[in-house]
Amino acid sequence: MLTTEQIMASHKANVETLFGLTNKAFEGVEKLVELNLQVARTALTEAAASTKAALSVKDAQELMALQASMLQPAAEKAAAYSRHLYDIAASTGAEVTKVAESTTADAQKKFMAVVDTAAKNAPAGSENVVALMKSAVAAANNAFDGVQKATKQAADVAEANFQALTSTAVKATQQAAAKAKRAA
Repeated sequence: MLTTEQIMASHKANVETLFGLTNKAFEGVEKLVELNLQVARTALTEAAASTKAALSVKDAQELMALQASMLQPAAEKAAAYSRHLYDIAASTGAEVTKVAESTTADAQKKFMAVVDTAAKNAPAGSENVVALMKSAVAAANNAFDGVQKATKQAADVAEANFQALTSTAVKATQQAAAKAKRAA
């Protein structure tokens, strides 16, 4: 049924897909490394400034005010870092999912073409077997589509929960910083 050329084309397409996915994964890692280097550089600069500020404190009230002034920005930076991490992971995952969906759709079309070819060449009386095979393939495709939709919904819910959690954490830190400033 399948010719040598078709098999070789399929293998070539699979290798190209593999290298494409590998490149997407490396792009995600590069973004992550770049983000971490940027955060480390900023943290070092801020640590130097904070140390200088702490060394110039004259009394306990000034120290409390300094601590309160650092609390909120630190929480906001942590939330921003988490958002960047999530965005990198989500975009890399979306690229991989897009490739997987495309590859799966192509494989499904090719498989259905093989089934149709087999059906045309099937002996008389095997119509029920062919219909059963087509029905099984359709059911598998529907199940796969259902899993994809459920996975997307779960990802959307996770993103909404992440955004809400980050927002709540930043607000709580803002409130704590405001209380600390009033106490100082």
